[in-house]
Amino acid sequence: MLFTDSYNQIQLGKLGFYRELGSKFIAYPFLVYNKKDINDKISFVKKKERSANHYCYAYILHPDSSITRANDGGEPNSSAGKPILNQLRKFELTNVLVVVVRHFGGKKLGIPGLIRSYKNATNDSLQKSIIINKKIMEQYDIEFNQEEMSFVMSFIKNNNIEIYRNLYISKNKLTINVQKNKSIDMLRLFKEKKIKILYKKIV
Repeated sequence: MLFTDSYNQIQLGKLGFYRELGSKFIAYPFLVYNKKDINDKISFVKKKERSANHYCYAYILHPDSSITRANDGGEPNSSAGKPILNQLRKFELTNVLVVVVRHFGGKKLGIPGLIRSYKNATNDSLQKSIIINKKIMEQYDIEFNQEEMSFVMSFIKNNNIEIYRNLYISKNKLTINVQKNKSIDMLRLFKEKKIKILYKKIV
């Protein structure tokens, strides 16, 4: 169950940069929705930055931020992926991947230096990027008889609810997308009217 009715995601990502003791860190932010998107973007960065020594990343998926992963890319444990992930959480982002590449400068940075470098490169990227807030939408199936159609359609119109799919062949059935903050009142009203409504998913 989600306790907020909106989330942040990147609309336009900008590269982030950080240097320390000769090492160069470049952060690549991406809007992603699934594992294929993530793998494609990581492959893109690896091809673009062929001379890099490390490719470290973190991502968060879904409006409820239910999937999170961090990868240190060969750096010491929790010195790269976790600092990146923490910045994603700081900006309250989801559907986001940040890949930070490191070009080694010849001097070891130590764990504190690595944490600082991956954190600052990611922060620089997210500070520059355009981030938007999106309303969480819930999807429902509604089934109703002919006598209830006028009420249902008026409610949908008056509340600016999106009709995702309609099926009028054998029965009156709609699939709708509703802003999360409107769904409680809708459910209460439809149940009072004994209109069949079934939750499907977050969209």
